Amino acid sequence: MDVEALADGVHVVESGPRLVNGKDAPLLLCLHGIGSSSASFARLAEDLADSVRVVRWDAPGYAASADPEQAPGLDGYADAAAELIRRRGGSAHVLGVSWGGVIALRLAVRHPELVASLVVADCSVGSGADPDATQRMRARAGQLAEQGSEAFAAERGPRLVSDAAPAELVDRVARTMADSIRLPGYGYAAEAMAEADLTPELPQITAPVLVVCGEKDRVTGPAASQAVAGGLRRVAYVVIADAGHLANQEQPDAFHSWVRAHLHVTARVPF
Repeated sequence: MDVEALADGVHVVESGPRLVNGKDAPLLLCLHGIGSSSASFARLAEDLADSVRVVRWDAPGYAASADPEQAPGLDGYADAAAELIRRRGGSAHVLGVSWGGVIALRLAVRHPELVASLVVADCSVGSGADPDATQRMRARAGQLAEQGSEAFAAERGPRLVSDAAPAELVDRVARTMADSIRLPGYGYAAEAMAEADLTPELPQITAPVLVVCGEKDRVTGPAASQAVAGGLRRVAYVVIADAGHLANQEQPDAFHSWVRAHLHVTARVPF
């Protein structure tokens, strides 16, 4: 059963067992992309419900979470995620998609004692590594203000999946985006991405990392995921066939199998 909570303005949905065979169940914190929310991990929570305690947030300024009083910056998002883990005791395995992956990587640098392992999907080192990407990211808040969330989501949603994605998925991705994003939160997130270049920080991460990328990702692309993987010390790299940028939603069976395999290795979750 899903349990929803709001702490320090951050809305989370929590599900799964607290105990498995008399021991604390592994905790998996899920961090969504820049145009999404906790809703994007609903299927994952169901698929792991037998053995994993899944916590999925609406990032500050998104969906049911409160608007931050000021721009958190990448460190602020990472620290907010750290507080969610800290309040639950111990450490967590952290799964981040796209922008959520960038937050997850910074979290592992700033709070290594709280991160047991990472899964980062269709992620990059941040838009700050490329001047053109920085400019495009900084333009997004203005585009949202001009178009409104419905039109903005309708335009961007189809790019997040492959051309072969079913219409139902395209509609669901766009609907989730429209329901989740608003100003100033989306603008704060875009600025955090525009400033980020984690290239020099990646070798500091000691936790094991699974890097996943959709074969047909046309937003960040396989090269960006490979750059992330290449900078890490303990890493496995996986390509999900027939998936675009949102590989976790377009090919959930394959994606969730890799997540479970990773947790089998890092947390002894049954495979």
